Amino acid sequence: MSGTSVRLGPRLACRVRAVRCGGETGQVTLLILGFTLVAAMLIVGTVAVTSAQLSRVRLLDAADGAALDAADSLDARAYEEGLGDAVAVNDSTVRATAERYLAERPLPVGMAGWEVAAGTGSPDGETAVVRLVGEAELPLVGGVLKGLGTSVTITVESRARSDLQ
Repeated sequence: MSGTSVRLGPRLACRVRAVRCGGETGQVTLLILGFTLVAAMLIVGTVAVTSAQLSRVRLLDAADGAALDAADSLDARAYEEGLGDAVAVNDSTVRATAERYLAERPLPVGMAGWEVAAGTGSPDGETAVVRLVGEAELPLVGGVLKGLGTSVTITVESRARSDLQ
């Protein structure tokens, strides 16, 4: 039966011709690999951004606590001048209280370090302003960032005032 020909439908015949002539050469694997790579990068990026946001919130929480503690620390001039509408504070008292507050607290998860930054003090003698700078540890991309010699630095500011009634 060597001379027998099989009649194919038009769609199948077109497909067979494309395969025989080299029209399709397995490029679907490359497409799937590309899409997988893009999806993996999106997942890694989302995890890193979420981690940075959580680190910022934890740093802001520490700044809030330090500012509240500093707003309650009475300045020595209150003994000489008396109390006004709020507890009197000064730059050095706010800074010292914020540094002591942070020294007593453990570093939050996702933070490599933190410190009291410039701008911490009291602009009006009654409001405590605490600025913190921290370095975030990002999962999955942290090693790459360290290899490049960079890191993610987060700066937050919190204000507190102890009004008297």
